[in-house]
Amino acid sequence: MTEHTCTVRRLSAADVTRMQALLAFFGEAFEEPELYGAAPPSAAYLERILAKPHFFALVAEEQGQIIGGLAAYELEKFEQERSEIFIYDLAVAATHRRRGVATSLIEEIRRMAAECGAYVMFIATEADNHPAIALYSKLGIREDACHFDIAVPRNK
Repeated sequence: MTEHTCTVRRLSAADVTRMQALLAFFGEAFEEPELYGAAPPSAAYLERILAKPHFFALVAEEQGQIIGGLAAYELEKFEQERSEIFIYDLAVAATHRRRGVATSLIEEIRRMAAECGAYVMFIATEADNHPAIALYSKLGIREDACHFDIAVPRNK
């Protein structure tokens, strides 16, 4: 494994164009271009979400190109005065995998989690995503759980 030297930074409300590029990157990396591109959010929506302190969009860049990305949310808890960070999406370009890019993104969100006082971070992956499971196992404790999507009625 070759260690990677990339720049990792958090996107701000001024980075709408970069966020749009990150969405396209996720669509390609996850092989789900329809999910990330069929009904793209407006620039105003992206500006609003990027301005929220509880939303984190990170990009790993090399020579101005996105080679990795992470989206996460700070979840405020009710049982104690604390929060946790849910890493919702994490992807690295196929050409840059196994070079420390994902670890760099996770280390940056870990630093940000400490700054906002979060007590833990968590991430989910598919049971057959063995490279991701190997990485996450090095960084944390595995907890097996079942995930259920519950449909929400749509107003017509």
